[in-house]
Amino acid sequence: MTRKVYHVTPAPGGWKGKAQGGAKSSVTGSTKSSVVSKTIDIAKGQGKSQVIIHGRDGRIQEERTYPRSSDPRRTKG
Repeated sequence: MTRKVYHVTPAPGGWKGKAQGGAKSSVTGSTKSSVVSKTIDIAKGQGKSQVIIHGRDGRIQEERTYPRSSDPRRTKG
């Protein structure tokens, strides 16, 4: 089973959470924290998944893997 990847990125007027390769945003909102939370909820329901959180400048700030046991690296974080 392959890992489903979601990206949380800035959007006009707020933030969006979108599946990698998807045509439409899965989640939109005015605050980053609410979009991250909703995107994580969706990702957790997909089996093996990953949420990549970007900053306003577009650079990756954080990556989260679900479930934690499917993380290929055994590092803290």
